[in-house]
Amino acid sequence: MFVIIKWFMLTVAPYTKSKRTSSGKISCGACENTKCLVKKNLKVFETSGFLEQKNEIFCKKGQQFIIEGAPVNGLFFTLQGKVKVFRTGINGKEQIVRFAKDGEIIGHRGFGTEEYYSIGAIALEDTVLCYFSKDALQKALRENPEFTYDMMLFYANELNRSESKVKSLSQMTVRERVVDTLLYINRKFGDLNGFLNLPLSRKEYADYAGTSEEQVIRVFSALKKEGLIVASGKKIGITDIALLKKEISEHNFFLDS
Repeated sequence: MFVIIKWFMLTVAPYTKSKRTSSGKISCGACENTKCLVKKNLKVFETSGFLEQKNEIFCKKGQQFIIEGAPVNGLFFTLQGKVKVFRTGINGKEQIVRFAKDGEIIGHRGFGTEEYYSIGAIALEDTVLCYFSKDALQKALRENPEFTYDMMLFYANELNRSESKVKSLSQMTVRERVVDTLLYINRKFGDLNGFLNLPLSRKEYADYAGTSEEQVIRVFSALKKEGLIVASGKKIGITDIALLKKEISEHNFFLDS
């Protein structure tokens, strides 16, 4: 079970003290995550009392805040940070479903349809989450059609991405899947000082691309020899995005976005 931390010294967020409410929480009005569905429907919630039911949770790097198989109690919205969402497969092998960043929802796969989380989630860096209980969200969905419509579109997009990933895993070669994973990380998180702004282990690359750690190491070695990427420890930098895209252009889609 996850632990809700009522209050903490927020050293990782760029929000000033003036952007907090009297209760110490970050005001949704001051939140900079414009893609967050709660932020998008802020005017709808101003008089409903829904925003007052938000809890903020601080997770240290490596901390798991959703345990696969635990009861579904609510949804998490990423205020700031990066998160790995995964599920356990055959023989305990981890399959990374996706990575989440600021403004994105986590835990929605079990919300409303299952009693237990079908995924687990771990903070990849110090992360701040906004948490709403299942009861509060269900009430908000019943009372606010605009919010419900946005959630419906979100689920439709998630389904489309999941189907695209299944298709890619069955049709792409190992090299193509690893290349596509690199491009996905670059699109989603960008780069920092010449390296992808999400340092992952070789195993994590493998768990997302649906292959083995050994295969990822071989592909990375080949890509480095070809001058397409550079590496420094866990850090990977893409030197020629156009050439990497060309390698998977025949598929006309990416793993995710």
